[in-house]
Amino acid sequence: MGLFTKDIKSMNDLFVHQLQDIYYAEKQLVKALPTMAQKASDPQLKQGFLSHLDETKTHVTRLEQVFKMHGAEVKAVNCPAIDGIIEEAEEVAGEVEDKSVLDAALINAAQAAEHYEITRYGSLIAWAKQLGRNDCASVLQKTLEEEKAADKKLTTIAESKVNMRAAS
Repeated sequence: MGLFTKDIKSMNDLFVHQLQDIYYAEKQLVKALPTMAQKASDPQLKQGFLSHLDETKTHVTRLEQVFKMHGAEVKAVNCPAIDGIIEEAEEVAGEVEDKSVLDAALINAAQAAEHYEITRYGSLIAWAKQLGRNDCASVLQKTLEEEKAADKKLTTIAESKVNMRAAS
């Protein structure tokens, strides 16, 4: 079921499809974050990735909860967007030798993933409310707040030291 296929006939179908999309994305990030932490040289960045890994595992659990609350099968569908973001991060990381520059690149990749997630969760919350599923919306809202906080932390790390180190 793709976003522009005839499989999506209603707002409910769209909601479930996007749940499946973000579920896949979160599971891919659970796999990618340990590698990002390993590649990071800045201790605060490394710890940030590991902390967000724990949060991301919670996001997966919350999504499973929303599927069940909504009476939908817990299922992932391929998400080419997150696959592309992760693939690009791996390519860039493989090309950067300077550890300070690599940290800046890792932050950029992580923020691309965060912004994707923020977009998805924002839409899912709006759609859940439209479908009369405020219960689902409130669970998704917790995750959205954590994604926004992670993005803000990454910006702080980048602007307070990593970008300056990379530029010198």
